[in-house]
Order: sequence, then C-alpha cells, then structure tokens
Amino acid sequence: MTLSASEPKPATRSASEPRPATRLPDLVFILKKSAISAFIALVLFSLMIGIRTEAGPTGQLIYWTRFGDLAAIVAAVFGGSIVIELLRTWWGPVGTINIVPPSVQSSLAIVGRLVAPALLIFTVLVPVIFYHQRYILDLGILVLTYVMLGWGLNVVVGLAGLLDLGYVAFYAVGAYSYALLATNFGLSFWICLPLAGILASLWGVMLGFPVLRLRGDYLAIVTLAFGEIIRLVIINWQSLTGGPNGVSGIPRPSLFGIPLTPGDDGLAALLGIEFSPTHRIVFLFYLALALALLTNWVTIRLRRLPIGRAWEALREDEVACRALGINITTTKLTAFATGALFGGFAGAFFATRQGFISPESFTFNESALVLAIVVLGGMGSQLGVALAALTMIGGFELFRGLEQFRMLVFGLAMVLLMIWRPRGIIGHRAPTVYLKQAQAISSDLVKEGHG
Repeated sequence: MTLSASEPKPATRSASEPRPATRLPDLVFILKKSAISAFIALVLFSLMIGIRTEAGPTGQLIYWTRFGDLAAIVAAVFGGSIVIELLRTWWGPVGTINIVPPSVQSSLAIVGRLVAPALLIFTVLVPVIFYHQRYILDLGILVLTYVMLGWGLNVVVGLAGLLDLGYVAFYAVGAYSYALLATNFGLSFWICLPLAGILASLWGVMLGFPVLRLRGDYLAIVTLAFGEIIRLVIINWQSLTGGPNGVSGIPRPSLFGIPLTPGDDGLAALLGIEFSPTHRIVFLFYLALALALLTNWVTIRLRRLPIGRAWEALREDEVACRALGINITTTKLTAFATGALFGGFAGAFFATRQGFISPESFTFNESALVLAIVVLGGMGSQLGVALAALTMIGGFELFRGLEQFRMLVFGLAMVLLMIWRPRGIIGHRAPTVYLKQAQAISSDLVKEGHG
C-alpha cells in the first residue's frame, strides 16, 4: 500500500511526547476491595471496640456497646481503602496518570539535596535554640543514639543484606564493657569507648562464624537467639554483671579530664562562668552528635572501598559474589564486626549517659525498633535512617497525649508508609561505584563476534 502526496500521513508520536494513560481507575474493583477491607475491620474491631466489658462491683460481668465508634472506624477503613487504591492507580508504573508534574518533581529533587545539610545545621543549633528546655535536649540525645544504632545496623542489613534480629546484643556488650571497666578499674570514658567498641566487634565476629552458611529466615532466627543468649548471660552472671540489679554508679564523661561538676576543678570554674546542670546535657548532646557523625563518615568511606563494594555485591547475589572470586567468609565477618563496633560505641554512650544499666534495657524490642528504623528509612540510605529515627523516636513523644491510641496511630502511619514507599523513606540500592558510560570490549571476548 502506498500513500499519495495528497493523502495525509499517519500521525507519529515523538519519543519525548508523553503516552496516554493505559489504565484508568477500575471503580468496581476498588469498591470491592474497599468493602472487603471494611468487612475485615468490622470482624476485627467488633469485640475490641464495639463491645466493652468490665468486671462489676460484685464480680459479675457488665458490658456496654459502642457501635457508633465501630461504625466510624469501619467507615474510615472503607474510605481510606478507596483513597489508597486511587493513589496507587494515579501514582502507578509507566503508562498511568501521574499527578505530579515534572516541574514539581525537579523542585522536589533540589529540596531533597538540601535536606541533609539543613538537618545537620539544625541539629548543631538545637542546644542553642532549646538551651532552657531539658526535655527537648534529652529527646535529641535519645534520637541521636538511635541514629547511631541505625547506621550501625545499616551496615549489616542495608549494605551486606544480612538480616540481624539480635543487634541489641552488641549494644549490651558495649554498655556493660564500659560500665564494668569504668567502675572496676577506674578507666576514663575516652579509654573505655574504643575498648567497648573492640569487645563488641569481637562478639560480632563470634556471631559471624556460626552463620556463614545461613541466609534469610534461618539467619534471622540464629541472630535472634544470639541476642537472647547475651541477655540471659547478663541476667544470670550476677558476680560480674550484677544480674537483674544491673550496674550503678557509672562515671560520667569528662572533657578530656576536666569534669563537668560545680567544684573548683570543674569546667565552669575554669571558664569563669556560673555552673549549670544543663552544661553536662549539652556536652552529652554534642558527644552523641560527634559519635553519630563519626559512624556516618566511616560508613560512607567504607562503601567506596573494595570491602564496601563486596558488601553490596553480597547483598544483591551471594552466588554471583562467589563466582566473582569474592571471599564470602571475610565479607560477612567484616560486616558483622563493623556493625557491632558501632553498636558498642552506642552502648558505651548509653551507659555513661544513664549512669545505670540493667538487662531490661536490652530486650528484643530494642532490636526490632532499630531494624524498623533501618527498613522504614530505606536500607542502604544514611539520610533515610536518620529521618526514620527522628520520625519514630520523636513520633512516640508526639503522640504521647493520645494515650492508648498512640500505638494505633503510629502503627497506621507505618503501614501507610510501607504502602506508598515500600523501599523506605529514601530507598537506595544503587551501587556506590558503577560505570557511567557503556564501554566496548574486544570482539574476541564475546560469542557474537562484536563488542
């Protein structure tokens, strides 16, 4: 078939012209799925919220109904399911409607590059802005502690891809190492800090050897058991660790030998200023910030080294990693040891900040919380982990006024985040080092005869 000069040519679409939407919202499917979600909510919450029971004054069971609250929750689930499905449709893969214009996307990219410097500047200025608000300073120290733990676990889970559910064990080893060395031998914080990290790193190597051939769920179970073993050892070895009573009287850190006390040899007296208990809190805040930045800097540097690239290769495919000649044993052991080192640093700081430690501070809940911070922030993303720690630890305090509904609201927020951002706040799995341009190879090396 040929076209004459007078016949119009068929319209062609340029590469830059956007394609029309190939998928519109299926209202019947959305309504059906939302109705199923609402029915499940009705079944789950009918006895939890719809009917309330209590023991009466004479021991009999009394109950009353709250069907209005139950109907509101079911309606919220139904409406929320519709909204979520519509957003999934509009923000779906290529070929669907995208409600975010390119100009807004470029602006968001610019803002994203400025988030890390702005967050760092704000963190440095927190003690200056909130100097007279002890609660905010203590909360900031707690957030920085979990940022440090998250960055340490990010080496194991985010970079090496090894699921570790017993990370709290290294946290406990660092805390008890500092507490026992400082109380029994009178060593200062600056001497005990590297010793605590080294001891925790040795325990990381000890954990790494039994799990060299394990992966996935089996690795998670063994690491979980390791965390519980450390906790039980701490509880039962009373002659060394104090057992359930813990260790008290842990020395506070000094500024290179200068104590932060009201005495004549204190820092305030040497500087000629009036002593304030806030000085020690501000010092602990900047100490936590320095340790967190050290953790971040070392992690970034390690990612650019061959060992860091080996971690990323191990995360993507262990079989291919072996085929390339990478020593899997060394790669796994260094990942566990490096993550445990940072966990030991965080534990030593926790001990000197609290002045008292006990086994109740190192339960599985701590491991689960740190792992949730890494997963929600984005495995492999340093900024994402910091934002997740700020959101989760600060979020608990933000919703403290909601009392019994606090965990419900917080859990709902986590579920929504996992729906919209399944790889975390800042999902980042791109390799640290890669070829920016495709390079031709010799035709002798390929089967097709050309490179």
